[in-house]
Amino acid sequence: MVAPDVDIDDGKGTILISSEEGETTENLPKALIDLGVTSGTRLKADDFMQSYELMITILHRELPDDTLFTIQEASSASSESKKRKATDNSETEGPVSSRRRKDSSEL
Repeated sequence: MVAPDVDIDDGKGTILISSEEGETTENLPKALIDLGVTSGTRLKADDFMQSYELMITILHRELPDDTLFTIQEASSASSESKKRKATDNSETEGPVSSRRRKDSSEL
């Protein structure tokens, strides 16, 4: 996204990230929980410059220590058989991708 606006899809208009410079700078050092984002929270990301909108649902679950997050399509959220752990050296198949933490030897 080039100039995204991200808000919580709760009808209150809570803006997390703004394309307007300086508007949400105070949010940058905060954890998601401090901004009201918990498991089940839906975020709406809009990029008016690209005419692109994305809905994101945050779901909490425990992951292996070397995994930062996973991304999964809503249509396959219940299909555990399609999941495959991705690493920095492997391709990601299907609708799921992961990000692995780098240890100090890889930096």
